[in-house]
Amino acid sequence: MEKTFVRVRSAKDILTFSSLIILGCILIAIPTGAGINIAGFFMIFAGIIVALVMKTAYKDNETGVKYSKKEHYFQQSMMAALTEAIKKNPSAIDLNEEDKGNAVKLDVYYNKSLGKAYLQTFEYVPYTYLPCSCVYEYEIKAVEKLIK
Repeated sequence: MEKTFVRVRSAKDILTFSSLIILGCILIAIPTGAGINIAGFFMIFAGIIVALVMKTAYKDNETGVKYSKKEHYFQQSMMAALTEAIKKNPSAIDLNEEDKGNAVKLDVYYNKSLGKAYLQTFEYVPYTYLPCSCVYEYEIKAVEKLIK
């Protein structure tokens, strides 16, 4: 299965930068001291920067459905065990071995409302992570341990 996910803005991102800009405009509009006006300009500036940078959701290119993402990092010695586990039984992945290295990355894209999750492993090659497995689709119940 060939799946590609692209970073996009979530509703939470839009709410965050919109509220910063609106609050900044309100602070500027209120007839108070210069300090409050400066704080308003700062909030507007921060809201614009957040709007340009913040993208926390991932969209499936084929369907357009938005997913959340959870990343797990493992040692190189876990590569074989991870690839076997995501093929057959992702709940068998030992999260006690997580964060002992960063040579292997496991990405979990999930959407709780649809009940779907996608798993893929990546191997670290200097300056980037390259995919080393296919994207596997599971029901959310099968990967519940990985998204907590």
